[in-house]
Amino acid sequence: MVIRRGASRLGCLLPLLIIAVAAYFAVDFGEAYFRFYQFKDAMGQEARFATTKTDDQITSRLAALADTLQLPPGAELISIQRTPATITISCDYDEVIKLPLKKEQVLHFHPMAVSRL
Repeated sequence: MVIRRGASRLGCLLPLLIIAVAAYFAVDFGEAYFRFYQFKDAMGQEARFATTKTDDQITSRLAALADTLQLPPGAELISIQRTPATITISCDYDEVIKLPLKKEQVLHFHPMAVSRL
C-alpha cells in the first residue's frame, strides 16, 4: 500500500518560476551597476595619474570609455576640478531599465573620483 502525502506533483515549480523571473529582471539592473563601477574605476585611475595628463586628455579618454561601455548620453560630459592639492573627476547620467507592462525604472548614477595630486 502506497501512502501519498498531500503535496502536489509540481513540487517547487512556483518558487523556481519566481526565482527565474526575478533573475531575468535583475540582469538589466546588474549590467547597469557593473558598467557604473567600471566607469568609476576608470575615473579613479585617471585621477591617480592626473599629474602627467591634461584635463582634455582625461576627458577624451573617459568619453571614449563611456562610448565603449555603451553608457547613455550624458556620461561623456566629464567634469574635472583641480585644486593645488586634489583633483575631482565626476559626471551624471541616467540609465533607463525597461520593466514589464511598459514600465520604466530610471537609475541615476553619479560616478566620482577624488585623488591627491
